[in-house]
Amino acid sequence: MIYQLLYPLRTWASWLGWLNVLRYVPFRAIMATITAMLMSFALGPWFIRQLAAKQIGQVVRGDGPETHLAKRGTPTMGGSLILFTLTLSTVFWADPHNSFVWLSLIVTVSYGVVGFLDDYLKIRFKNPAGLAGRYKLVGQSLVAALVVGYLFFGEGAWLPRDWIEYRHHLALPFAGFQKHHLVLPAAAYFVFGMLVVVGTSNAVNLTDGLDGLAIGPVIINAATYLIFAYVTGVTIARFELAAYLDLPPLRSTGELAVFAGAIIGSGIGFLWYNTYPAQVFMGDVGALALGGSLGMLALITKNEFLSVLLGGIFVVEAVSVIVQTSYFKLTKWRTGTGKRIFLMAPIHHHFEKKGWAEPKVIVRFWIIAILLALISLSNLKLR
Repeated sequence: MIYQLLYPLRTWASWLGWLNVLRYVPFRAIMATITAMLMSFALGPWFIRQLAAKQIGQVVRGDGPETHLAKRGTPTMGGSLILFTLTLSTVFWADPHNSFVWLSLIVTVSYGVVGFLDDYLKIRFKNPAGLAGRYKLVGQSLVAALVVGYLFFGEGAWLPRDWIEYRHHLALPFAGFQKHHLVLPAAAYFVFGMLVVVGTSNAVNLTDGLDGLAIGPVIINAATYLIFAYVTGVTIARFELAAYLDLPPLRSTGELAVFAGAIIGSGIGFLWYNTYPAQVFMGDVGALALGGSLGMLALITKNEFLSVLLGGIFVVEAVSVIVQTSYFKLTKWRTGTGKRIFLMAPIHHHFEKKGWAEPKVIVRFWIIAILLALISLSNLKLR
């Protein structure tokens, strides 16, 4: 909005020439970050009071760690604030003609709606189960099918030519794109793309179990994707960074740096109130939405495989649940008594059960997320 309204004014008078800075993606990405952050700081206290007044409080599992019983009643659904600041700052600073930004926002907001319904049912019926998993999965899959289907089957002026040319090319981590990539049939990439978006959304949701645990890696992942989007899509003085670094030549992805900046800003603003001990929880409305946004960033910047490394925290959390559930069902079927590998899943609860203090689990997971991000960024040169 700001970009579209103000940028044309640069030619009206010489003293308005400074508006030319709006053409630069790094400036608008920084402004999107600052805008989302300041809006979160300003609205946070009022928003938390409204949640508390309406008794929108956390419903705690009875079989969880005993330390979590004190969290019962803490305002939740704070992800609504994340969605608001993220969306508004993106609309303010991104190029409104960029289809990738709008498609990413569609997934983010739609997944937020699914999460909102889940949170509402938890609070309404005082049941931590909320919306049945199969219904959440159906909702997520429908949204992903529409958006990913358009990305990989759509035609027309709204999809950039470079995307249409390379959309079925799958980049391999730590390998040059021009010589080392896979070309998948459209149908195969469509299914794969859906798995990336839906899987990332649910993995982030499973990670959201401690104060600030999920939002930290989300910020770190978004910052990494911001760099990938920028170097993939931006040309500096006719010098194409993508060609130099042998990345997929997708110029239109550069605008996603603004979207990633908005995620970072809204995440930091939320973390101010979500840090231990949390004044507010994001709930599924935030976790599902943020996971969907990271999935879209991975898909459009052609970092689907690399996202497994970059989002290693989310992957391990999801795998721990899958392994725990599968092993329990298998042993129950074979012996009549279900057994567990972990003391509790997701795995962050396992460490709590082992006696780790909650802040220790959170900070150590953040440190691992930073390490994985640095290793992922080395992909830019180790090719």
